Amino acid sequence: MRAQPVTAIMGALTAIGVLFASGCASGGNDDGSLPRADIRLYGTDGNMANSFGDALKDSPAVLNGMKGTTPLTPLSDDFKRRVKVVDPTLTDFNYSGESYDAVVIAALAAETGKSVEPAVIAKQIIGVTTGDNTCDSVATCLTAARSGKDFKYRGISMRSSGFTSVGEPSAAMYGVLNFGTSNKIDDAKTEFVGAGDQTKEDKTAPPAAANPNTKGGAKPALKYGLLLPKTGALAFQGPPMFAGAKLAIKEINEAGGVLGQPVQVVEGDDGTNPEVAKATAAQFIAQGVGVIIGAGASGVSAAVIPQVVQAGRVMISPSATSDSLTKVDDKGLFFRTSPPDNLQAKAVADIIMRDGHTKVAIIARDDSYGSGLAEGVKADLTAAGIRPENILVKKYEAKDKYEKSEGPALFDPIAKDIKSFGATGILVVGFDEGAMAIRSLVTSGVKA
Repeated sequence: MRAQPVTAIMGALTAIGVLFASGCASGGNDDGSLPRADIRLYGTDGNMANSFGDALKDSPAVLNGMKGTTPLTPLSDDFKRRVKVVDPTLTDFNYSGESYDAVVIAALAAETGKSVEPAVIAKQIIGVTTGDNTCDSVATCLTAARSGKDFKYRGISMRSSGFTSVGEPSAAMYGVLNFGTSNKIDDAKTEFVGAGDQTKEDKTAPPAAANPNTKGGAKPALKYGLLLPKTGALAFQGPPMFAGAKLAIKEINEAGGVLGQPVQVVEGDDGTNPEVAKATAAQFIAQGVGVIIGAGASGVSAAVIPQVVQAGRVMISPSATSDSLTKVDDKGLFFRTSPPDNLQAKAVADIIMRDGHTKVAIIARDDSYGSGLAEGVKADLTAAGIRPENILVKKYEAKDKYEKSEGPALFDPIAKDIKSFGATGILVVGFDEGAMAIRSLVTSGVKA
């Protein structure tokens, strides 16, 4: 499905919302509201994954009916097969396409600029996504770059349009996902919609390529560092990101590498923690990494960007979605293949509205991702007609790791407030700790 401007997306989301509403409550009222006090859970990209359900194995079907959004392009069976060759244990593919594209785009920028210098790569990145002639594979795009031909990369997640002037997608695809009775995503119910505005692509011509290195000896290799979550609250989302990035590395080298040299990669952990991520980034910089893929979380990315900028390296996140990153002072060195959260907020709000809720509670991490997305959804719900006093936002301390024993103290008071509030729609904006929030909702007698 082609991505459409924001003005058109609401109509598409409305249609999908009607489909969901017709299936979630038996016999809806004429005004579209729920016929009884049904309580439904909603989620966002931080928790709408099969691996999230693994944290609730002892509570069968507790997620049944929970639905939400994530930046997600329809993935071909061939791409899934290729990714699973890299990691046969994968149960999710969230952000695998975005990770793959982040690696490929940097390689194309280096080949187009005829240099592996980060400053040169950065100036070519937007251009390789906004040319006039489409290429959709690593091999064909690298061939075009080597010959100096005009092209625009359209890969796995970058299907509909290229980057804006600040280096983020001008349009993107979202998946509307549903958990089934096994606490797993029911793929049969997944819908895809486009969001954004293709006209926001930056068509400014990039600078001319540098003269290739003609000195004797081996040419320098493009070196990547994977700054993605292996530990911490977002660790469950890490495997598909690593797999997508490593698949891209493999296929770039199979296509001849960059500037005649195989590209190199080192793996690291961002820990879903700013300090862990900064330590890993320091190691990458010392090892000569030119392009850092990551970090996973928005807050972690924001913490690392100044360090990366000071070192003059390129950073491309496949999954940091906070709106605040659009205006970050990055000196033109930070990019992302995931869309900003203002688009996701509109999608989530529309789904909640189309299910007929008039009283909504939002549980969110108190960081740039959670707070930003929660406030965005609240604003969109208010604009859609829900009175501000009928929207309750409860935030909790954002940490890189939560012990299971912390759950009751952290989330039981929030759950009790939500029960007293009487919300029928409950949105959870967080990472794996969201499972503890759901346990508290159940324990407190809030039906879900």
